[in-house]
Amino acid sequence: MTAPPHARIAADIKRRIAEGRLRPGERVPSTRQLARDWNVALATAAKALTLLAHEGVVVAEPRVGTVVAQGRAARRPGPAGPGHDLARERIVRAAIEIADAEGLSELTMRAVADRLGVATMSLYRHVESKDNLVMLMVDAAIAEFPLPEEAPPGWRARLETSARLQWAAYRAHPWMAGVTPLTRPLPSAGLLAHTALVMEALQETGLDAPTRMYVQILVYAYVQGIAAHIELERRARGATGVTDEEWMGRQEELLRAVTTSTPALAGHFAELGEFDLDLDRLFEFGLGPLLDGLAKVIG
Repeated sequence: MTAPPHARIAADIKRRIAEGRLRPGERVPSTRQLARDWNVALATAAKALTLLAHEGVVVAEPRVGTVVAQGRAARRPGPAGPGHDLARERIVRAAIEIADAEGLSELTMRAVADRLGVATMSLYRHVESKDNLVMLMVDAAIAEFPLPEEAPPGWRARLETSARLQWAAYRAHPWMAGVTPLTRPLPSAGLLAHTALVMEALQETGLDAPTRMYVQILVYAYVQGIAAHIELERRARGATGVTDEEWMGRQEELLRAVTTSTPALAGHFAELGEFDLDLDRLFEFGLGPLLDGLAKVIG
């Protein structure tokens, strides 16, 4: 069976590295360059880079781009390669399990080593630093909910697809919301694949480049902003031992005092009755109106 396009692109880049045509620290072709060279969609090219990053072949360097990972010596593929990748995958999976269960604040290289039953320093043969490990964790988490090989037609369907898949990843791994801020974006190949999908969807809408960027950021911020509260609640419960329902119960007297002096609020809460904030429902409630609003901008 023929390998999918993104896998063929990734294999070609690994071949260039093995033959010494791409050396550690050198930039690999950009998503746009790969899309042109292979005559594929930007999302397919981005998926190839995501796969390479997940395998530890390349890393994203801020203000530089995607480069060949240090320590990837020029060599013909052989038995050592898969073993190295398997070890890296085990490290990343162990780190994700720690972050999922205890939060990112509890993630240390020593904790990962203890979970795997190895010496802490041995991890550095496979990951360069904790920052590099977190990057691989994000890419692995995003990869659990892959973009479709063939993107759906129309900008709205593509933006909705990206939003739903990102929400699924954040829902499964809430710690991600704490490492992907808007003002200091993580150069994650997995997240950049979503950016590429959105940009490709908006290219033919007539929007200028800054507006296209704001559309992409807005959709991303919508997903990440709601997801951040999953992790915030986990932290609060861990620090206090109090559930969100118990905390709200303790605020009843204060809320009653506030609403009593504000008739509009008093009437609203009386009509509201028992209200349970469901973040999944909130996500669904807001996604449609958000896209409706963008339709007025995009036309």
